[in-house]
Amino acid sequence: MAETGDGGVRLCPLTQDGRPAGPVVCEPSLTEAVRSRPEVARWVWRSTAEIYRRLLAAGVRVERCYDVEAAEALLIGHEEGQSGQPRSLAAAWARLHGLPVPQDAPARAAETQPSLFEPGPVPLPPGTDEFTALLEVYAGQVARTAKAEHPERMRLLLASESAGMLVAAEMARTGVPWRADVHREVLDELLGERYPGGLEPRRMAELADEVSRAFGEGIRVRPDLPHDIIRAFARAGIALTSTRKWELQQIDHPAVAPLLAYKSLYRLYTAHGWSWLQQWVHEGRFRAEYLPGSTVSGRWTTNGGGALQIPKVIRQAVRADPGWRLVVADADQMEPRVLAAVSRDRGLMEVAGSGRDLYADLAARAFGGDRDQAKLALLGAIYGQTSGDALKHMADLRRRYPAAVAYVDDAARAGEEGRLVRTWMGRTCPPASMTTPDEAGLPQEDEAPTGYGSSSAARARGRFTRNFVVQGSAADWALLMLAALRQSMARARLRAELVFFQHDEVIVHCPAEEAGTVSEAIATAADSAGRIAFGPTPVRFPFTTAVVECYAEAK
Repeated sequence: MAETGDGGVRLCPLTQDGRPAGPVVCEPSLTEAVRSRPEVARWVWRSTAEIYRRLLAAGVRVERCYDVEAAEALLIGHEEGQSGQPRSLAAAWARLHGLPVPQDAPARAAETQPSLFEPGPVPLPPGTDEFTALLEVYAGQVARTAKAEHPERMRLLLASESAGMLVAAEMARTGVPWRADVHREVLDELLGERYPGGLEPRRMAELADEVSRAFGEGIRVRPDLPHDIIRAFARAGIALTSTRKWELQQIDHPAVAPLLAYKSLYRLYTAHGWSWLQQWVHEGRFRAEYLPGSTVSGRWTTNGGGALQIPKVIRQAVRADPGWRLVVADADQMEPRVLAAVSRDRGLMEVAGSGRDLYADLAARAFGGDRDQAKLALLGAIYGQTSGDALKHMADLRRRYPAAVAYVDDAARAGEEGRLVRTWMGRTCPPASMTTPDEAGLPQEDEAPTGYGSSSAARARGRFTRNFVVQGSAADWALLMLAALRQSMARARLRAELVFFQHDEVIVHCPAEEAGTVSEAIATAADSAGRIAFGPTPVRFPFTTAVVECYAEAK
């Protein structure tokens, strides 16, 4: 399907290899074209984010789709290790024809609602028909997928990424139920009265005064300016490299306590204060713009709004509608279970084969029954912790679960050598030249090395790739879980709504009488995703699920 620019669309049926299987039809309305064809198994279009939003606004739901631009991003990364390259239809068409590849349009600024003059898609060369280009690019992608290292897994990844796009659009349309009055009460209690003219609220101003007084009479320090704080401590004979919490907590000085309190309130004030509430919450809903697959590992981000970092204190404002409930589900030890599945380590798969606490089960078999040590060792293996207690227990973990440790060790070695690694389904890490310090686990700010030539930089990339193969595979599994949950709720004709997702947590808003059914659907979707993603293994993916009226009650 391709839009004609006047509200209509052109469409035709396709064969399995992506070729036209019938005549091209022109329809005057996108909405009616989709609504009148419930038999279509999957819609192939340029961009879900642009097209599906309009369909949802007209009350039209799509079961499945294939997002050509999302697929292009994954295929380019898989084939050439060029993650982050332009992904638009125009870019894909240019690659197909050996022409200069246009850059993607700049990211749209976060807004509460679309602008009347939003930039359109990257234009194709003059005289190029969009529908013809779409057919050519899609057929080319089908052929490229067949040449992937594991074609069936790659097809599954493309399908699940597109399913994630549908979920993201639906969640943005539905929104998280949000009580603005409760949010204001929290802000008033913690921050105090607001002053006119954009001045800090009362409690922050009081803490700022406390910080200044702690450094001496007549000294004025701005606690929101790191260089001011570092300079003030230097005058007191204390050298700081940053104003991070962990570094401040090591200092014995009367300014530390009010400074830490100020920093906590400052984050709340700037990220989820009154201005945020006014911008993002309307008609009882917080509607974020979710960006599936926007990190190199496949995890989601949002375009403004901070939906994936809702502070615990603000969760009091997330409340179900009268007569409804929030089903809040957290995946239990997701990444260690994924490691068991992708490594095929028999011992670890056995441990991960129950719905019980994986770390407790692991401790019962090793580490003297100490759950904390078992957790430290296993997470150390995944994240590359190579000092302290993590290193002490690594030898035992390596002896008991050799395939699991070898799996992440091999990924780390590949990263150190500048090679690429993939998730189980085929998502590919960026090359060393494109990996940022943060993604690779490198030091930040002025401590970051300038390149990847040094041994420390190579080790940092090794830590990144070690984690990538697990975290990325977990993100791929989560997409399948979301798709299965969305499908099961629709088929059961539930009124339930998916309203929130981050990498290991999902929230469904539903009538109280549907809460039990939704809880079961989440558990079933998790198990189904495990089987589809990793094949027949004993590994289970349990969720801890709470049925609550307020999000804060689930924690």
